[in-house]
Parts: sequence; C-alpha cells; structure tokens
Amino acid sequence: MKFNRLITQYQKENGEIGYKMATYDIEVIAKSTGGLAPTILYFHDNQDVTDDVRAIRFGLESPYSYIEDYDKFQKIIYKKEQRAVNDLYDTISIRPKNMSTTKQILWSFGVLLLMTIPLLVAIILN
Repeated sequence: MKFNRLITQYQKENGEIGYKMATYDIEVIAKSTGGLAPTILYFHDNQDVTDDVRAIRFGLESPYSYIEDYDKFQKIIYKKEQRAVNDLYDTISIRPKNMSTTKQILWSFGVLLLMTIPLLVAIILN
C-alpha cells in the first residue's frame, strides 16, 4: 500500500497487518470555480489532504477491501460534503434565508413575476 496520511497500519491480535483510518476530523469546504459542479477540498490540521482522500477513494484497490473502518469514514465525509455544498449554494442563492416554506414559495413567484415584466412590456409595445 502506498503511504497515505489518513491511513494507519497496525498489528491485529492474530499478528496480521491491518489498516484503519487515522482520523475522522476532516474539514470539508466546497468552492465554486465557475463550472457547474463545485470543487470540494479536504483539510486536516490546516493541511490540504484532498489528494489523500482522492487516492483512497479512486485507487486501484477498493478501500473497503483493506481499510476496516472505511464505511464509518465514508459516512462521516459524505455528511460533511453535503453540508459544505448546501452552505455554498446558500451563500450564492438569492433566496432569502430564515423564511417559512410558504413565504419562500411566495418569494419565488414574486421573483418570477419581476423577471417576466420586461417580456410582458416588450409584447405589449409591439
């Protein structure tokens, strides 16, 4: 196995070598780079571990086959990724925050109405 900062090697009770995740304390940040999908970055102790996470996930060997607690790690990272993407979209959205669902729907219709006013004016003037 290639060296990875997120994986530790240990010796099991029966003498075999095993691998487990070194930490679950990974900060996930989503950034918009102008494309359709956000870029997701991973940090641990203020160090960029994005390449380490990608090496584990996209390596030739499935991480489930040799890392014992990878399923737990994957669940934690997935939740953090979802939270980071939602936070990113909330910051770039024009949707007002802290409104009830009904008020958000009314807001959406109001914005749609404002967007159609120029089209209606152009149709009426022609």
